[in-house]
Amino acid sequence: MKIGPENDGASLRRSWGVPLSVAAGVTAVSVAAVVVLGGTGDARPRVADRALSGGSPTGAASPTPSTTRGSTSGGVGSAPTSNHETSDPDAFTITKSTTTPIQAGTVAKVLSSCLGAEASRYHAVVAVRTPASSRDWDGVVVAVNSSGQYVQCAAKGDKGSSPDSPPTFINDRLWGTGRVIEYFDSGREPAGKGQYLMVGAGHYTSDVAKITVSYGGKPKQYPALMAGGAFVYAAVLSPDTPPGPHYAGPSPYIHAYDASGKELYNQAKDPKFTSTQ
Repeated sequence: MKIGPENDGASLRRSWGVPLSVAAGVTAVSVAAVVVLGGTGDARPRVADRALSGGSPTGAASPTPSTTRGSTSGGVGSAPTSNHETSDPDAFTITKSTTTPIQAGTVAKVLSSCLGAEASRYHAVVAVRTPASSRDWDGVVVAVNSSGQYVQCAAKGDKGSSPDSPPTFINDRLWGTGRVIEYFDSGREPAGKGQYLMVGAGHYTSDVAKITVSYGGKPKQYPALMAGGAFVYAAVLSPDTPPGPHYAGPSPYIHAYDASGKELYNQAKDPKFTSTQ
């Protein structure tokens, strides 16, 4: 499934979509159904969170690691296989997961090119360079306006773009069961020989103190960057065997915990994403 204008042929719109593991659980979403975030009583950005966030996710053991299922490709269903495809969706290695902050001056340029005249209405809450560059991405900026509406811009240098029209289309578009985690855009793109960059973002409610992401059926969880009610994750993976042209790769799964370490949400167990119906 692809979310966004069907008549836009830009490469980012072919790459970015709803979470990579959502294809089996969601069949259709209407632009007309989008509701402005904040009107549902969910968490608003706090003033203390408004600084740009960087970080160095190096992998963190989960309080309650779990096993996840296989992968889908780009939110459009399982990819076909060939003799050269990786048959095991868990036959991969996360090789990089370190991000670095994007400087404020560059963030302003990214938002300006991404949002145009609307850019002045938004302030960035998370702005980071990804651990590797692909053709279209080397960073992510998530920003919010005074109404609590988020936008997510893919960065390449000091340029930004959004696969959504309008960019606020991500708000209230896709909540996980229980409405603890809301998903923005995610994607995967080649990032050099034998490497793939995986990037995603979303919104969390005020009960959440920690968000991690696991990949495929592997239990290890990596910390996401969190600020202003938004989270971002980015990692580079390498298949253990040479993939074919339609490599599906593993699905990312979001996990949320409260301040005591109790798991509030596990995407791998969310029927909205695990159901085959």
